[in-house]
Amino acid sequence: MDDAYVVGDPDGLSPLQIRIRDAVARELHAQFALRADRLDLADLPEVAYQITRRVDEVLSGLTDVTRSS
Repeated sequence: MDDAYVVGDPDGLSPLQIRIRDAVARELHAQFALRADRLDLADLPEVAYQITRRVDEVLSGLTDVTRSS
Protein backbone atom coordinates (compact mmCIF):
# COMPACT_ATOMS: atom_id res chain seq x y z
CA MET A 1 0.00 0.00 0.00
CA ASP A 2 1.20 3.49 -0.82
CA ASP A 3 2.12 5.65 2.18
CA ALA A 4 -0.30 8.30 0.92
CA TYR A 5 -3.21 6.13 2.00
CA VAL A 6 -1.69 5.71 5.44
CA VAL A 7 -1.37 9.47 6.01
CA GLY A 8 -4.89 10.15 4.83
CA ASP A 9 -4.50 11.45 1.28
CA PRO A 10 -7.81 10.41 -0.32
CA ASP A 11 -6.33 10.33 -3.83
CA GLY A 12 -3.49 8.09 -2.78
CA LEU A 13 -1.04 10.31 -4.65
CA SER A 14 2.35 11.51 -3.54
CA PRO A 15 3.00 15.28 -3.53
CA LEU A 16 4.95 14.91 -6.79
CA GLN A 17 2.10 13.00 -8.42
CA ILE A 18 -0.33 15.70 -7.31
CA ARG A 19 1.86 18.42 -8.87
CA ILE A 20 2.11 16.46 -12.12
CA ARG A 21 -1.65 15.78 -12.17
CA ASP A 22 -2.38 19.46 -11.60
CA ALA A 23 0.06 20.55 -14.34
CA VAL A 24 -1.53 18.11 -16.80
CA ALA A 25 -5.03 19.28 -15.86
CA ARG A 26 -4.09 22.95 -16.29
CA GLU A 27 -2.57 22.30 -19.70
CA LEU A 28 -5.53 20.22 -20.87
CA HIS A 29 -7.86 22.98 -19.75
CA ALA A 30 -5.80 25.55 -21.65
CA GLN A 31 -5.70 23.39 -24.78
CA PHE A 32 -9.47 22.87 -24.72
CA ALA A 33 -9.98 26.62 -24.32
CA LEU A 34 -7.64 27.37 -27.24
CA ARG A 35 -9.44 24.86 -29.43
CA ALA A 36 -13.03 25.82 -28.57
CA ASP A 37 -13.59 22.78 -26.31
CA ARG A 38 -12.76 20.35 -29.08
CA LEU A 39 -9.67 18.25 -29.72
CA ASP A 40 -9.23 16.67 -33.11
CA LEU A 41 -7.02 13.64 -33.61
CA ALA A 42 -4.59 15.83 -35.53
CA ASP A 43 -4.22 18.05 -32.43
CA LEU A 44 -3.04 15.27 -30.13
CA PRO A 45 0.70 15.44 -30.91
CA GLU A 46 0.77 19.17 -30.09
CA VAL A 47 -1.32 18.67 -26.95
CA ALA A 48 0.96 15.84 -25.82
CA TYR A 49 3.99 18.04 -26.46
CA GLN A 50 2.56 20.88 -24.37
CA ILE A 51 1.67 18.51 -21.54
CA THR A 52 5.20 17.11 -21.63
CA ARG A 53 6.54 20.66 -21.32
CA ARG A 54 4.37 21.29 -18.24
CA VAL A 55 5.52 18.04 -16.60
CA ASP A 56 9.13 18.95 -17.41
CA GLU A 57 8.61 22.30 -15.67
CA VAL A 58 7.39 20.47 -12.56
CA LEU A 59 10.34 18.09 -12.60
CA SER A 60 12.85 20.84 -13.40
CA GLY A 61 11.54 22.81 -10.45
CA LEU A 62 12.31 19.84 -8.24
CA THR A 63 15.89 19.55 -9.46
CA ASP A 64 16.43 23.29 -8.94
CA VAL A 65 15.26 22.96 -5.33
CA THR A 66 17.45 19.89 -4.80
CA ARG A 67 20.53 21.63 -6.21
CA SER A 68 20.08 24.71 -4.03
CA SER A 69 19.81 22.64 -0.84
